[in-house]
Amino acid sequence: MATRTKNARLRRRYLGYPLEAALLYLTYGVFSALPLDAASALGGWIGRTVGPRLRSSRSTLRNIERALPEESPERHREILVGSWDNLGRVMAEYPHLEKVWERTELIGRDLVKDLVETRKATLFFSAHIANWELNVMGASRNGLEMTAVYRRPNNPTAGKLIDRVRAVTGSHFVPKGREGAREIIATLRNGGSVCMMIDQKMNDGIPIPFFGRDAMTAPAIAQLALRFDCAIIPVMTERLKGANFRLTVFPPIDVPRTGDREADIRALMVEINRIVESWVRARPEQWLWLHSRWPV
Repeated sequence: MATRTKNARLRRRYLGYPLEAALLYLTYGVFSALPLDAASALGGWIGRTVGPRLRSSRSTLRNIERALPEESPERHREILVGSWDNLGRVMAEYPHLEKVWERTELIGRDLVKDLVETRKATLFFSAHIANWELNVMGASRNGLEMTAVYRRPNNPTAGKLIDRVRAVTGSHFVPKGREGAREIIATLRNGGSVCMMIDQKMNDGIPIPFFGRDAMTAPAIAQLALRFDCAIIPVMTERLKGANFRLTVFPPIDVPRTGDREADIRALMVEINRIVESWVRARPEQWLWLHSRWPV
């Protein structure tokens, strides 16, 4: 068993990863050569044509059905197809992030400017909705230095391309884990801002309701807010039509300070999941349902 596992890892490292990276670079090149609208449309077509036929879509559809039982089977299918369409568009829009930003309506600009002036440690949170790369651009393009937390790709060659593309956002990206944690703490101690995507499952998180079912949720944002006395600001991106977007920076949410740290952390995460759920309900076709958010 150990030998088979080791051989599988070696095949993936020396055969799977290079092929995966070659395909990614080829696809990136094709989308780079196209105008933004054409690239986005092609990516959407590929996503909604190929995605729903993949085996992973079975569990994705089940999650949609369980999260939104009040919707019809036809609507569940529409959401599945729409989610794949959005994912395809996001991938196709990566070479054009600069132009995508030019088409983004920013709501809450004054909030960002206030943070630039006061330089108070702040935590932003968002979710994988619409083109989520825009979440940090609203801050960086308005003078607010942002540190964004991300999951480092398993494929290092693919990771280099992603890092290069994300450089245009103007933000500093740090990986999850010990290395990233040190940078996050240093940023907050110096009055900086950090953005976290908090809509993905974390196996060693805490169970928090999400669409009526407990979902393992990372409590780091609540722990940091209480430790460093940070404001917590929600940020949501919406796809309006094609490659046009609206980015909303909301007012800070209330941070409870009852003296019971564990209760405060749970209360904060319940509120954060409630907010994210409201975003998904408003734009269900634009959320990354493909990610296995459930079960616990």
